Amino acid sequence: MADILLIAGLSGAGRSQAADDLEDLGWFVVDNMPIALIDKVVELAATGEQSQLALVVGSATHQTDAVVIVHRLRDAGHRVRVLFLDASTPELVRRYGATKRKHPLASRFSSVEEAIHEERSLLETVKGAADLVIDTSGLNIHQLKTQIVELFAPTGDRDVMQLSIVSFGFKHGIPLDVDLVFDVRFLPNPHWEDQLRELSGLDEAVKAFTVDQPLAQEFLSKVQGLLEFLLPAYQAEGKSYLTIAIGCTGGRHRSVAVTEAIGAWMTLQGQRPRVTHRDMFR
Repeated sequence: MADILLIAGLSGAGRSQAADDLEDLGWFVVDNMPIALIDKVVELAATGEQSQLALVVGSATHQTDAVVIVHRLRDAGHRVRVLFLDASTPELVRRYGATKRKHPLASRFSSVEEAIHEERSLLETVKGAADLVIDTSGLNIHQLKTQIVELFAPTGDRDVMQLSIVSFGFKHGIPLDVDLVFDVRFLPNPHWEDQLRELSGLDEAVKAFTVDQPLAQEFLSKVQGLLEFLLPAYQAEGKSYLTIAIGCTGGRHRSVAVTEAIGAWMTLQGQRPRVTHRDMFR
């Protein structure tokens, strides 16, 4: 059976770059895949030596049609995942302005921003069907490649659900590509402690101030219990990726320390979480 990755998402959000990165990893990549040929290409991949197939789908209409085909391919026994590349509207406007490229829907609207809003609306169901959403708003091509490599490089175990934990600051916005969000702003804020303000949640002094107190320990215990219940359930349902976000005000102290604590606990449970800190250096 074939291992199929459908690459969908907004125009300008990085689909072509993701395809190039996957090709570097040894995937067989087909760009602008005609919907009518997907079944035939998958059949050839399943019977050939190259079983890892990445299909980049173009227009919003084709992406919507492709999601229907995904269910049929899964029923046939293939492993099929949908990767959705997203980005904020201001960032997409900036990218189109920098490259002088036309948005695919530009002829129907008076501004790029209107075209992006329309495409975002058309792709809402595709994003909802995605196994993984990557927000490329703050990523350069090297950072996107790092994520693609971490997510899709061979691991030797195709059935393990991949876990990511990210800290963030609410004042910078909730990450677009997360499944579970925990708010730790109820914990005392190290920002108001002069000796801790310039440190981060990676420093031992901040960790001690944040996670060693009874309130934080009770919170961690409850989150761990919830995850012990949820992770097997998500995996049994066939979920390939799970991203957990931990937020505080600025994303520098409390969320970082708590994210590190949860990541360490997951590692002790035999998991291999990817831990990142989106806003720690803002």
